[in-house]
Amino acid sequence: METTNDIYKTIINPVENSLFKEKSSKFLGYAYHVTNEEHIKTYLEHVKKEHHSARHWCYAYQIGAETTTFRVNDDGEPNNSAGMPIYGQIQAFEVTNILVIVVRYFGGIKLGVGGLIQAYKTTAKQTLESCKIIEKTINTKFLILFEYKNMNKVMRIVKEKQLKIINQQLELSCAISILVRKSIAENIYETFKNIYGVSIKKL
Repeated sequence: METTNDIYKTIINPVENSLFKEKSSKFLGYAYHVTNEEHIKTYLEHVKKEHHSARHWCYAYQIGAETTTFRVNDDGEPNNSAGMPIYGQIQAFEVTNILVIVVRYFGGIKLGVGGLIQAYKTTAKQTLESCKIIEKTINTKFLILFEYKNMNKVMRIVKEKQLKIINQQLELSCAISILVRKSIAENIYETFKNIYGVSIKKL
C-alpha cells in the first residue's frame, strides 16, 4: 500500500451482503474497519454465524498505517484462488485497517480456479466500491509539561498550529497531551522545546 507523506486511506462504514452471482454460486461480500486481530476474529465469527450453511468464508485483511501487516485465507478453496484476489482489491483501493470477507454458497457447478479468482476479485471489488473511503493522518502524540504562568505561550502555539488536545490537566503544574501530524511533528517538538520552562516528550 502506498502512503502519501503522513496520509493513509481506510473505510468508515461497514458494508454487508454485497451480492455477486456466477453459475448458480452466490458470493456475498463484507467489509469492516478493523485495527486489531480481536476485531477481525469478532467479525469473522459474526459472518460465519449468519451464514452457517455456506461452503466457504474466505477473507483478507490489512492493518497498520506506516507499517502494515496482512493475511489471506482461502478457507478450503484452491490455493490462492480466494484470499489473494480479495487482498489484491484491498491493495488496488489502497486501503488499510480493513477486513474483507467473501462468503460462498456453492451452486452445484464448478467454476474452476480461473473462475473462482475472478468471482472473488469481483465480489471484493464491488464490496469496496460500496464503502465510504476516507483519508486519515498518521499522528505523533506528545506530552507537554509546564507551569501555569506559561499557559498563554503554550496555548497560543496550540491555537496557531491548530493542534488537537486529547487530554489536559491545568493546575499549578500543567500537562496537556496533543496529537500532531507526523509531517510537522519534528517542527512542533522543536517549537515547544525552545520555550523556557516548557518540556515536551513523545508518548
